[in-house]
Amino acid sequence: MDGGVCGPPHPRWAGGTPPTAVIVANRSTPERGETVTAISCLAAPRLGRSRWKPRRIRGSGPRGRLGGVTRKARRAADSPAVAPAPPAGPPLTRLEVRRLATIEALSLDFGAGLSVFTGETGAGKSIIVDALGLLLGSRANTDLIRSGETDLLVTGFWADDVASRRVTTQGRSTARLDGEVVSLRELQDWAARRLTIHWQHSAVSLLTPANQRALLDRQLPGETAAYAGAWRAWTEARARLDALRASERERARQLDLLGFQAREIAEVAPQPGEEEPLQADLTRLANLDTIAQSAAAALNLLSDGEENALGFLNEAARALNTSARYDDTSAQLQRELKEALDSIQAVVGELRGVAEDQAPDPEELARVETRLGVLGKLRAKYGPTLDDVVAFQAQVEGELAALQRDEQDAGTLDDEVARLHAALDRAGEALDHARRAHAPPLAQALLAVIRQLGMPHARLEFQCSALAEPAAYGLSDVALHFTANPGEALAPLADVASGGELSRVMLAISTVLGADTPAVVFDEVDAGIGGSAAHAVAAQLRTLAGSRQVLVVTHLAQIAAQAHHHYKVEKSVEAGRTVSRVRLLDVQERLEEIARMLSGNTSEAALEHARELLGAPA
Repeated sequence: MDGGVCGPPHPRWAGGTPPTAVIVANRSTPERGETVTAISCLAAPRLGRSRWKPRRIRGSGPRGRLGGVTRKARRAADSPAVAPAPPAGPPLTRLEVRRLATIEALSLDFGAGLSVFTGETGAGKSIIVDALGLLLGSRANTDLIRSGETDLLVTGFWADDVASRRVTTQGRSTARLDGEVVSLRELQDWAARRLTIHWQHSAVSLLTPANQRALLDRQLPGETAAYAGAWRAWTEARARLDALRASERERARQLDLLGFQAREIAEVAPQPGEEEPLQADLTRLANLDTIAQSAAAALNLLSDGEENALGFLNEAARALNTSARYDDTSAQLQRELKEALDSIQAVVGELRGVAEDQAPDPEELARVETRLGVLGKLRAKYGPTLDDVVAFQAQVEGELAALQRDEQDAGTLDDEVARLHAALDRAGEALDHARRAHAPPLAQALLAVIRQLGMPHARLEFQCSALAEPAAYGLSDVALHFTANPGEALAPLADVASGGELSRVMLAISTVLGADTPAVVFDEVDAGIGGSAAHAVAAQLRTLAGSRQVLVVTHLAQIAAQAHHHYKVEKSVEAGRTVSRVRLLDVQERLEEIARMLSGNTSEAALEHARELLGAPA
């Protein structure tokens, strides 16, 4: 049989593909025993016509009507709940899991719309959520690795993008994006733009004031950004003033130290490269006697001795006078001898200057030695090289100038802090005004959905309370006040809401506000509900699936009956090992699974009830 999409897509998706959401209900941890987890997709019945063409997979359902619901549930299902606009980005198209818990190898292709995962209690319906959580950077517990294996691997496909994470038994984790190794934080940031998971206890996050405030403030990006900027400017100025006041003694000590260091270096005024020529001068001045004696000895050999080089060269030149008249070579050699005489006479002149002028100069010697000594001290304190001393001088002068500015600013910084505090007050008042303006319509939009989810008498509102001191998030705190019962006063959500009520409030928030990602995951969304409330939750999930790709792990037949795709989780034992499998159920298998969820068996009465719920013909 063809098919593979459990029912038609939402009308908004005609001709296109929506984004993705996963919802988990009645979550159970996979058992490490002689059992096998399997996930099966059951074809949902078509509930209407559409130009959208689903990918064909084995199994399909007949067209039919939505049946087996109460009049109240029908009104809830027909209520004009508007799904949030789909966020940009491709949906999750495929998930591959290797060696995770009871899974040896699992490949799932995801389609558009609402997908559900069902199975017996303890079958391990949460494995898919655990796998997706690893891509979102959740803690990699090595207990998730299949017994006897050395690692696990999870790979997710979003159109042309691929993300994966490998975890080893040594606790090492390797993340990749399109095959390139990245940090876990990079993978987390990347996946968080494509997938949101509401874990089993994530509804509890609604109990924190920060998250309740964030529901309202996400509607006010301009006001929150303006306040954040004013807060940052005021706190930075105040911290600077506090630091100046708290460290006056330390600042005075630093001023003295830096001032001394700056003066000490400035008085010497070292120049880069100054030491090399000074060292050469010192060597020369220390050996003037030796230099003069050597020059005198050279003069004696060249010109001043009874027999000297100049005399011999003159005689040699004269000896060539006769031959030079007849022989060109002799003439050339005579000319070269005369040139040599000229050169030697020039050298003799310079040597005479060296021999006569190199008298010892104690004052110059002392000056050079003193200069080298003070430069050496600076190098020892601020070096090791003279270039380092010059660089340290620039650093000291910069720090000294900053401290002097701080000292001058301390008198005027009080005024600056007061001015910035006034600006903070103005930004906070603007934020409070925007909160008061946006809170009632947001509360009413949430309440409209909450009342459809089996709490017809519920009331909800955002309440602002002024803070004694400004905080990073504003001048007031924001809290959700709630009651599900008629005649009861509103009270903080954390004090009065049950777990099931929290889950339904979370679902309402997701329906009204949507998510920032094309894929959303809910865990235990149907905890503690049944009857008409279950039909209402199913309708809301179907509505949410109009703008998101939705995957649901659930124990409620009412939710499963609304799915476009229905996966079943099963466990079996093969060769003494627990193995997980995935199979796509046909229409009859889907009918039997809904019957089992309704009655725990597949009797004719249960099957008839399932047909009614699915809207399928007998």
